[in-house]
Amino acid sequence: MVFALTEEQGMIRDMAQNFADEKIQPFANEWDAEKHFPVDMMREGAELGFGGIYSPEECGGTGLSRLDAVLIFEQLSRACPSTAAFISIHNMVTWMLTSFGSDLLKEKYGADMTAMNLIGSYCLTEPGAGSDAGSLSTKAVKDGETYKLTGTKQFISGAGASDLYLVMARTGGDGAGGVSAFLLEKDTPGLSFGANEKKMGWNSQPTRQVIMDEAEVPAENLIGQEGDGFKFAMMGLDGGRLNIAACSLGGAQAALEQSLDYVKERSQFGQAIADFQATQFKLADMETELQAARLMLYNAAARLDAKDVDATKWCAMAKKHVTDAAFDVTNQALQLHGGYGYLSEYNIERILRDLRVHQILEGTNEIMRVIISRTLLK
Repeated sequence: MVFALTEEQGMIRDMAQNFADEKIQPFANEWDAEKHFPVDMMREGAELGFGGIYSPEECGGTGLSRLDAVLIFEQLSRACPSTAAFISIHNMVTWMLTSFGSDLLKEKYGADMTAMNLIGSYCLTEPGAGSDAGSLSTKAVKDGETYKLTGTKQFISGAGASDLYLVMARTGGDGAGGVSAFLLEKDTPGLSFGANEKKMGWNSQPTRQVIMDEAEVPAENLIGQEGDGFKFAMMGLDGGRLNIAACSLGGAQAALEQSLDYVKERSQFGQAIADFQATQFKLADMETELQAARLMLYNAAARLDAKDVDATKWCAMAKKHVTDAAFDVTNQALQLHGGYGYLSEYNIERILRDLRVHQILEGTNEIMRVIISRTLLK
């Protein structure tokens, strides 16, 4: 596929870039150092449609495509991959609610979620169920007009600060078919949160356990039907993998651009280090890797929009390739900066720390290889 962005897509990209340059970039190092969760900034972004990018317009969303979303997250992450990634997670919750929730749920929460008046967290992973998500053990037991949920979710972005929690819990037997999806409000009786985790990166968003001890929710907060949860989760992960790849790509692009400026200014042995062929070759490889990654990502997004039969494979390939390439390019950018790259004021080390987890979440890159190979061997 050959990609020539439409005029509208160019405007969407430029809007996201301008917002990131003005509202995110100047504060990203501070948010990282102080572990500040920039909710006010995200609500400003929601005024531009960033709170419900691919949620339907009738629920307050912008109804954009997955390729449009990739363009937005690529630009936001040039300023701060951590913050952009959380906006992606919120969008997953909003999309799942507005796509599969009942009319009652959509009316109650939809507009506030797309406006980010309410912030959403996605709760799938558990202490004993990471890559094998279908083995999750959180239980949801029907009790009259309510469900009581018991279990613990691990590594939940936004936990403790978010207002709504989309929780995958087991209502049936073993395996993926027994999993259902529920929406829990922050003040639900029986719902509590662990301590904020101390992490290598992603410091502009809190990460905690979500703990449920017979947390009681109305039966109407079931999304879809019993047993639909894992299907929704897998549908959400295709787009989530594209988004996290876009966040990697944007972060690495920022690192490359900063490196281009640095090597022209930095002199050693009587000349700018940009004049050394070793530097030039490294920059050439970095540019080539990012452009190849961008083509694969845009291709996968277009296939998901077109409902291509192999879209899941393409999303997995894009997630694996782009996150690996972006981390490597950022690491090379740090090397080009020498000791200065190791200092927080130069941004590169923050980007590197933020991008490392992208090779783990939304399905590890090892699991991406499983998905790809299974598709090939069908």
